[in-house]
Amino acid sequence: MAKNVLGGSLIACSEDPMTGFFRNGKCDTRSDDQGMHTICVLMTDEFLLFSKECGNDLSAPMPEYGFPGLVGGDYWCLCLSRWIQAFDAGMAPQIKLESTHASVLEFVELPQLQEYAVR
Repeated sequence: MAKNVLGGSLIACSEDPMTGFFRNGKCDTRSDDQGMHTICVLMTDEFLLFSKECGNDLSAPMPEYGFPGLVGGDYWCLCLSRWIQAFDAGMAPQIKLESTHASVLEFVELPQLQEYAVR
């Protein structure tokens, strides 16, 4: 069973919209998840604009993939590299720690993640 960054069981990030590499609502991963969709974040309009400006428009629907497009207030399993990029730019969204995969700790320390925890 997958663990979260706090050491507990990984819980769902979002089922509406359905997220995750496996589209099961969880930020679980495996070796062929090259994007590492492992960090559960709370979308904001500011972050969605930042991501769009970086070349990944998460607000645009893509019906061919069953993707409705995201809006502020949605939770989503974000690619870890995008969160780190946003962090470096001062634009990192808040994180749902219980829904963020333990593998994230290989790249970001827990105290740093806790600073961005959804309250």
